[in-house]
This record gives sequence, structure tokens and C-alpha cells, in this order.
Amino acid sequence: MDIGDSVIDVSGLRRRYGPAGDEGFEAVRDISFTVARGELFALLGTNGAGKTSTVELLEGLAEPTAGEVRVLGHDPYAERSAVRPRIGVMLQEGGFPADLTVAETVRMWAGCTTGARPVAEALELVDMLRRKDVRIKQLSGGERRRLDLALALLGRPEVLFLDEPTTGLDPEARHNTWELVRRLRAEGTTVLLTTHYLEEAEALADQLAIMREGRIVSSGTPEEVIGSYPARIRFAMPVGWFVGDLPPLAELGVVRHEEERGRIELQTRELQRTLTGLLLWAREKNVELEGLDARTASLEEAFLAIAGAGPAGEPAGAGPGAGLGVDSVAGRNA
Repeated sequence: MDIGDSVIDVSGLRRRYGPAGDEGFEAVRDISFTVARGELFALLGTNGAGKTSTVELLEGLAEPTAGEVRVLGHDPYAERSAVRPRIGVMLQEGGFPADLTVAETVRMWAGCTTGARPVAEALELVDMLRRKDVRIKQLSGGERRRLDLALALLGRPEVLFLDEPTTGLDPEARHNTWELVRRLRAEGTTVLLTTHYLEEAEALADQLAIMREGRIVSSGTPEEVIGSYPARIRFAMPVGWFVGDLPPLAELGVVRHEEERGRIELQTRELQRTLTGLLLWAREKNVELEGLDARTASLEEAFLAIAGAGPAGEPAGAGPGAGLGVDSVAGRNA
């Protein structure tokens, strides 16, 4: 397979818990997506969105209720022996024997792993080599997460599943983990990431999908998802000037405006055009726009608008976000 070919293919995927009808629960609802080789794909969603249920199907830990999953060209459940040696999995929680040391744990894991890295190399990757003789029960929560990552990387995986990989890490350790993930991706590893840290997804993801109630309700590059939401310009008018004194807002490209306690907020999908028109008007009128602040929307704003919208299957929000490529995926916390 050449770089860029799809490595993960999901079509019409469903996962149901319990019997049909109201007594059961459908955690994954007819989702379809692909992940290219060497790509980092982030699944985002609130707790209960279905991320975990989806990723468990991709890892081959459960059989889909309906639909099809292919990882590296194989069914990860029915052909597990063909897939498992080529993937790495970092679960939300490892569950290691408390009395083993870090090195003993990695050595034990290596005995069950095809083509395992040397213990020292695996620990060095996650900056845990100096802690190799420490017992698991003495590790901090962040150190256990780094050990989880070391074990996921032990078999030099072609596809790496990371479920909340930086939970509990301090800022330095989180940054180091980001750099490691970037290096792995640059070397051709395909990464599927779930995270509640939106800045993590924005910094790392080539493509992302936002999920709600077992469906993908918005997807694309981080820039595409963010770009579908208005930029904001905030400022205060001098005493005696009001929003009605501005040029016609529609002509400036403003789609919405708010005024509260003397501060004005303009929302626009054409930030440069709106800001240029506003500044030209201010210069012409010799008006100082106090506390002027202009910025694009953030992934957090897009996420909150989409994940907190109405029932899944309806457009996410009124206007912004609707119309993005929507297939449907589910999540890890169902």
C-alpha cells in the first residue's frame, strides 16, 4: 500500500447493546469514514457520544452489529491474527500488576508481542527509562499513561489507536507526547486518536470528526470545521457613538452582532473584509475602537456548538457547521 492509501475503512457501521427495541441501546448508528495511511484522525465527542464503542470495533475487540470494518485490508474481528501484530492499542486504562516494576511489565508485554522493541528503547520513547526499577503501584497517574503508550508502541505498529493518551499528564509531558506522535506520523504510522483536549486535536489532527449520539455530525480538517463558524470582532465605541453609527453591517459582511455594556461584538465569515471596512470607517470618522480584538473561531466554539446541538441526525446548529461532510461515527464512552 502506498502512502496515502486508506488504512481504515468503515462503512454503515452499527453497534447495539442488548435486545432490539427500547430495552437495548444503539451506541453506533450507521457510520462511514476512512483514514489514510500516515494520517492522524481524531474522534471527538462528549461522554456517551460513542467514541469508545467505535474504536473497540476498529481494534477487533467486538463484532459489529451491522456494517463493515477493514483495518489494513482485513476484518479486525474475524481476521484478528492478521491485524493484531500490526496495530498498537492504548486503552483509557491499562490495569498493570501493581507489584511489578516498569521494566518487568514491559518485558512481560514484549514476550507477547511480535517483533518487540528492546525494553530500554520503548521506555526511552516515553521518557520512562529512569523509572524502570520503580514498581507500578508507586507511579503517578501520568507516569502510568506514559507506560501505557510505551506498550502500545512496543511492536512498532503500522496503525496506532490512542484513547485519551494525555489524560493526567503535566504540560511538559503532554507536549513531549505530542512531539512523539508527530514523529511517528512523519515516519508513516497511521494514528486514530480520541481526546477531550480540543487543543490536542487541533494541534495534531489531519482530519477530525465530531460525534453526537452515535453519529458523526461534522467532519473535515480542523481548518474546515473551524472555518464554518463565524470569526469575531470585539471593541467598545467611545462615549456618544453607537452601533447604529457604523456603516451598514450587512455591507461589512457581518452576519450577527451583539451589544452589551458598551461593548460590541460583530460575527463574520469574511474577517479581513469586515475588519478592513471597520478600520477604514474608524479612520474616516477619527474614532478609536477601544479594546479592539479580532480572531477566528476556535475548535472549542465549533465543538460546543455542534456537540451541544439538537438530536443527532439534525443539522448541528443554525447555519454554521451544517453542510460539513457528515457520515456518522460513534464513540468510546458509550
